[in-house]
Amino acid sequence: MATLTVLKFESAGGAETMLETLKGLTKQELIKLHDAAIVTWPEGKKKPKTRQLVNLAGAGALSGAFWGMLFGLLFFVPLFGMAVGAAMGALSGSFADFGIDDDFIKSVREKVTEGTSALFLLTSDAVLDRVKEAVKDQKFEIIGSNLSLEEESKLREMFADEEEA
Repeated sequence: MATLTVLKFESAGGAETMLETLKGLTKQELIKLHDAAIVTWPEGKKKPKTRQLVNLAGAGALSGAFWGMLFGLLFFVPLFGMAVGAAMGALSGSFADFGIDDDFIKSVREKVTEGTSALFLLTSDAVLDRVKEAVKDQKFEIIGSNLSLEEESKLREMFADEEEA
């Protein structure tokens, strides 16, 4: 089963750096990267830029419509007004199947701000100790995941240990 995870970075280029690392790990077969999308919000810009990566793993990838609706829901609803906001609210119910609920949406909106970036990943089959070693020098926060609460807690603890050391 693939996992949808969102990582937040304190710089506009952090997500791009992490993605390059993960592509290298994919070539080493240490993680399967099915699809990804990047949100960058450079200083001085009113809204973030989004970019979906395509052709990473073919059939496992999510559609552009999925990413488009997700990013619209996360970042652009306040700009559209109440009518579109209500329609997007109805759509948000369909995202619950992916572990994307109101708390997730609120958390991403609060944390991905001007001067930051985020990497949305659809992955599976990670060799966690090797992935951890490869990303240990990169500063990021796990915003959310569709893992079970216990699995997500273990993942957060694993990466938090590295930061405290």
